[in-house]
Amino acid sequence: MDVQEAVASRYSCRAFLETPVPESVVRDIVERAARAPSGGNIQPWFVHAVSGEPLARLRAQVAARAEEHIFGDGAEYAIYPPGLKEPYSTRRRAVGELLYWSIGVPRDDKEGRRRQYRRNYLLFDAPVALFVALDRSLGPPQWSDLGMYLQTVMLLARSHGLHTCPQEAWTFWHKTLGAFLELPPEHILFCGMALGHADPQAAINGWDSPRAPLGEFATFRGF
Repeated sequence: MDVQEAVASRYSCRAFLETPVPESVVRDIVERAARAPSGGNIQPWFVHAVSGEPLARLRAQVAARAEEHIFGDGAEYAIYPPGLKEPYSTRRRAVGELLYWSIGVPRDDKEGRRRQYRRNYLLFDAPVALFVALDRSLGPPQWSDLGMYLQTVMLLARSHGLHTCPQEAWTFWHKTLGAFLELPPEHILFCGMALGHADPQAAINGWDSPRAPLGEFATFRGF
């Protein structure tokens, strides 16, 4: 698979098969992704890969609490700024509507939406979870570096025929995960990522999130 196909075929997968992913494949992806650029080559990422019995234990622990407290420990950072302005607010609402439309959950079905949201904490049944952290002393440029690493992980996953779903929602369980992963206090959890084989029959995997046309975000001069 070439890089253009990997980019075009990547999406946030929200239904996985139980098919295991060998540790050797996960190691290959995580290690190769470290070729991602970072300012000053400081490589700010720390990756925790979890599968098998430990992942089942984590799922059970979080699921039991999420039934009553969907936002768990409370977010350690704001995923979106308060009062998200346009056009970002409309884009966010639109992709949410497409997601719930794909599984037949109307806007007024609040419990149905909560049920789907809780599936974040099952990692959508993926056999592998990646949890990514960075040092709290680092700033926005290093968070940007981390984003480049994560995108590289997702594209390398496609080269193995795998899919992913990056999940900032795990910030709501930062205390639980911090204890589970034995994160040192100087590390902040940024996100989780589900990794595995997509379920091709799942309706929730059968739609594409829209992208703004080129003219809305790019200008070209001197060509």
